[in-house]
Amino acid sequence: MTATAIAARLASLPAITVADRVTRLRRRMEDECLDALVVTAPSNIRWLTGFTGSAGLVALTSDDMVFVTDARYTEQAGEQLAAVGAPSRIEITSVAQRSIVVSTVGDASRIGLESDHVTWSAQRRYATEWFDGRELVATSGLVEGLRRRKDDAELTRMELAALIADTALADIRHRLLEQPTEQEFAVELDTMMRSLGATRPSFETIVASGPNAAKPHARPGARRLTEGDLVILDFGCVVDGYCSDMTRTIALGDVDDRSRRLLEVVTAANAAGVAAVRAGVAAAAVDTAARSVVVDAGWGDEFAHGTGHGVGLDIHEAPRVGSSSVEVLEVGDVVTVEPGVYLPGHGGARMEDSVVVTADGCTVLTHTTKSPRP
Repeated sequence: MTATAIAARLASLPAITVADRVTRLRRRMEDECLDALVVTAPSNIRWLTGFTGSAGLVALTSDDMVFVTDARYTEQAGEQLAAVGAPSRIEITSVAQRSIVVSTVGDASRIGLESDHVTWSAQRRYATEWFDGRELVATSGLVEGLRRRKDDAELTRMELAALIADTALADIRHRLLEQPTEQEFAVELDTMMRSLGATRPSFETIVASGPNAAKPHARPGARRLTEGDLVILDFGCVVDGYCSDMTRTIALGDVDDRSRRLLEVVTAANAAGVAAVRAGVAAAAVDTAARSVVVDAGWGDEFAHGTGHGVGLDIHEAPRVGSSSVEVLEVGDVVTVEPGVYLPGHGGARMEDSVVVTADGCTVLTHTTKSPRP
């Protein structure tokens, strides 16, 4: 797609609304017998309020909601909460956060804290200074569980983020034949995604060539891409907060038989994993479908990570797609399928797609060819 067409889609993104999200969270609080909930994780705050700043918290009860931030965000908070219809009072203060939150929760006796995000020292402050004498409940995944099922506005952003990543690689793929360094190509790929309208990369772009490709999370360095290399490209970008994620493995020139076999195996494992995705299927079953192809090829021990993970406002979120996962896929989940094989001293290969779970299968968001040729 052309840059002009992408710009037009960026300019016409559907509005995100959050009022129903707050209603659903209150239902979950009721199920957990919580009188109040303090939300501190930035991605959860954004999902509930639209706020994108770095400092804030939300206090929620059955009939009240307050968003607290400081004076750096006076205008931003008002604009962003209004844009998504957040049913929240806004309090701007640098010194009185505790009194505002304590006043909001009133006489609530059971107050939830996000155990996956609250530090030990913060919990002690809440227990002794904010809510002394109250019962503090360690919640886990309360908001994240609701975030799993993406609505149409979220999916539109994720589809566009994937499209920008696809287009960026297509536009500079020829550069692989010019033998840049890993770092040079990573910078060019990041720059191209930004030039097409992405806010930023979803994570530090991985460009791993030759023996470096045996490291699943190698950082791009000064090694120059060379004839005969397998090159792992793992990258994505963010559009209005939402991430994309994709991996392709490229063969530079003539590669040896072992490398060709690596590509065949991981490509087949990726296809098997994607084919297994559908609502009602255990996430572990998707891992088994992909992993069995690698095991049958004799490289089970060299596939040393899970098959995938959820994607959304965070690059890694629920559900986890691995052998020990106990989660079941639901309509609207966005997950990756990314089997890989890594042979120290030789190299490696990984093939990854992001897919949206549907009732009868999945919709693939990442469309870059899996052909290994630059």
